[in-house]
Amino acid sequence: MASTFQRDKVRSVFDAMDGDGDGALRESDFEDLARRWAAVRVAGDEERLLAVMRGWWDTLAVHSRTADAVMIDDVLTVVDLLDGMPEAVTATADSMFEAVDEDGDGLVSPAEYQRMIEAWSGGHADVGDTFALLDLDGDGAISREEFAAHWYEFWAGDDPDAPGSRIFGRVPG
Repeated sequence: MASTFQRDKVRSVFDAMDGDGDGALRESDFEDLARRWAAVRVAGDEERLLAVMRGWWDTLAVHSRTADAVMIDDVLTVVDLLDGMPEAVTATADSMFEAVDEDGDGLVSPAEYQRMIEAWSGGHADVGDTFALLDLDGDGAISREEFAAHWYEFWAGDDPDAPGSRIFGRVPG
């Protein structure tokens, strides 16, 4: 059972993905997010982002209680299963890392991270403090390994002080 903090984390991502604000995620919400993200990226690459977002949709839709929509409780059901499925979280982390790493250099720069957060939030975001927190070794970039650890912490962890809890920015609550 998800804690209040886990619910708050998941709710923040759910709300960002729910483009029309109707309280349900549909395949079109995932596609709209991919298009919004491609529009702010230097590299664009809408097809790759669409593939990543459709993968998320497919995973969540399997656990949905309705045929054409995913509700917050459906997402939380998946989150409750993740602790026992680290390979699924790692695979998603790899796909997301490749989507965020626009130039394919194996690192996420502050600018690449900012564009991801702005696409998800739909507006300007100051990510300097959060990026510094996520850059564990202080080298000015987030490596694939750092990203994967943060991704796992976000989705399967329950520590509000863990850097990964802020991979999508500050958690409201």
